[in-house]
Amino acid sequence: MPSYGFLSTHPPTRCGLATFNSALAAQLTADGTHGGIVRVTDHGDDQRPVPGVVHTWSARTPAGWRDAAAALNAFDVAIVQHEYGIYPGSDGEDVLPLLRRLTVPTIVVLHTVLRQPSARQKSLLEQIVAAAGAVVTMTDTARDRLLVGYAVTASKVTVIPHGAAELAGVPVERRTRPHLLTWGLLGPGKGIEWSLRALARLQDLEPTPTYTVAGRTHPKVIEQHGESYRAGLHQLGAQLGVAHAVDYQDVYHDQEALGLLIRSADVVVLPYDSREQVTSGVLIEAVAAGVPVVATAFPHAVELLTGGPGLVVPHQNPAALAVAIRRVLTEPGLTARLAGRVRPLAAHLRWPAVAARYGTLAEELTAARSPAVSAVPA
Repeated sequence: MPSYGFLSTHPPTRCGLATFNSALAAQLTADGTHGGIVRVTDHGDDQRPVPGVVHTWSARTPAGWRDAAAALNAFDVAIVQHEYGIYPGSDGEDVLPLLRRLTVPTIVVLHTVLRQPSARQKSLLEQIVAAAGAVVTMTDTARDRLLVGYAVTASKVTVIPHGAAELAGVPVERRTRPHLLTWGLLGPGKGIEWSLRALARLQDLEPTPTYTVAGRTHPKVIEQHGESYRAGLHQLGAQLGVAHAVDYQDVYHDQEALGLLIRSADVVVLPYDSREQVTSGVLIEAVAAGVPVVATAFPHAVELLTGGPGLVVPHQNPAALAVAIRRVLTEPGLTARLAGRVRPLAAHLRWPAVAARYGTLAEELTAARSPAVSAVPA
């Protein structure tokens, strides 16, 4: 089995990429396969050494990509998480010279594929794909968007879904009132305000639902705006008369606590404003856990939920959001039908199955680089 070097943000940094990279690295090295993390850090991140991290690339280090590339070249395969905002340079451009400096096969995982990128973002992503040995998107939508909107080699692109934790053994906490749940880092665009307005329209239900909003404010939002978004949500809830029904959990839950919270939910609500989001780890976790999902029509939700284990509603439409939530909570047989649509998907979304596909892709890349042995005629 090849050894793996991983380039990404990584815990204790708290973000979706860090969580994804940590889970993928744990799965690919669970059998004793050698691996190491090259951790990307930004201002304000905890810089202390972390088990499994072989090198730290700080945004404050000029040309830090050189040492990061050297660390990755010590492994057989490099797996690079890509998002425009995590690497130094304009649009994270410093990842490009790193990729060009790598001498080992490289898998680049695209967490975002913009439908309307700037000219610089488009050029940068095209060059990243050209420098990579293989590219992974997590949805068909992202793959199609990449092939149609960018000049890339189609044969390099593979679709492997975002992984999800196994929650089948986690006990289900039955609450006395219907429980709605949204989790993840908070900030403008999360759409919690639409959920609060929808909750206000559900006050005629008996018993009335409760709503948990779990997650800290995104660090970059705090840097620029402080806690104004969260404060605005509290104020809106009070104005709507639903503040008593909302539990704001200003914490970043570990996997065990998050699993218990997910399994206690009757509906996971994803009211995101984004029309660009082609990958959502929260969506995958909810679907894999078998909890009905009501989501706005961001691309990943449309692809996964249409005709599947959830309901899709228009953006910024609390009335439609309330109607969909009401259906899940009150329509006879709907929850069971939605759960039945999960079963064909769930096995493919678990982390072991997802990591196995990365392992296969890595083996294909290393095999393709092995020097061909020519038969010499006798």
